Amino acid sequence: MPAPQNISRSLLLAALLFAHAVTALAQTRDVAGGRDYPGIGRFAGSIITGYVVKDFDAARMQAASFKDGQPTDARRLEGRIVRIAYRTNPGPSILEVSRNFETQLAKAGFETLLACDTDACGAIPFTESIDTLPIPQMWIDGFSYRYVAGRKTEGGREIWASVLVSQNNQEIYAQVTVAELGAIANKMVDAAAMAKGLGETGHIALYGIYFDTDKAVLKPESRPTLEQIAKLLASQPQLNVFIVGHTDSQGAYEYNLDLSKRRAEAVAAELVKSFRIAQTRLRTAGVGLLAPVGSNATDSGRALNRRVELVAP
Repeated sequence: MPAPQNISRSLLLAALLFAHAVTALAQTRDVAGGRDYPGIGRFAGSIITGYVVKDFDAARMQAASFKDGQPTDARRLEGRIVRIAYRTNPGPSILEVSRNFETQLAKAGFETLLACDTDACGAIPFTESIDTLPIPQMWIDGFSYRYVAGRKTEGGREIWASVLVSQNNQEIYAQVTVAELGAIANKMVDAAAMAKGLGETGHIALYGIYFDTDKAVLKPESRPTLEQIAKLLASQPQLNVFIVGHTDSQGAYEYNLDLSKRRAEAVAAELVKSFRIAQTRLRTAGVGLLAPVGSNATDSGRALNRRVELVAP
């Protein structure tokens, strides 16, 4: 008779596979906000199943195969990190999809550092040493995959890219990870700077408030900026503010309006809950893409447009 824990694992796996099958059948287009990385693109007939862009993060890549089960040239790369997962329809092989990406990387100016298949890469331990998006966005079969990594210098900036291609239920999954190396920008605005901005221009842009892509749930790293907002309001008991959410131009207009409004509301709710700021002192609004401060045609401009602002009444 099977042990209870084995039965539980089997049921969990079955549920996971069923959930994947339902998700795969339901998704027929790119996830909201998803787009190809410029110059790399996608394999024909693929859809984007996962899309995460961080203005500053770290990504793990391998620049050489494993030896005796251990990495020989592991890299932890910091800067702007882009992770895009794709799913193709059944038909192409892992090698065909990977070769197409390798060709695109070469055309985009990337020097190939590593191109290997399962055993040559390092089998399962190798896949555990690189970053991938979670199931069902990205699926990895540790017994069947191909990996390629490359590097280039563009405009004085070092850029790394990797592509992992694997398979699940005859569907090919591929994840493109790009690391644009750079130092972290100082996005902290203290209470004094907020007061100065409100007094001189009537508003202040805050870039230290963080949300995941397409989400309106505050991330823990937002707390230092929230603390400074609370400090400002505590020091000026008569001050009331508008909290206004802004987005870039990616995605539908109505969707961005709603997302920006929900993000502003999340900030106000946290100030009330965790810092005991009176709700009556906070009003919220979301204007989506309607008040850009940078060009939505560039990544750097879009990063400037994704912000929360304090506005004096």
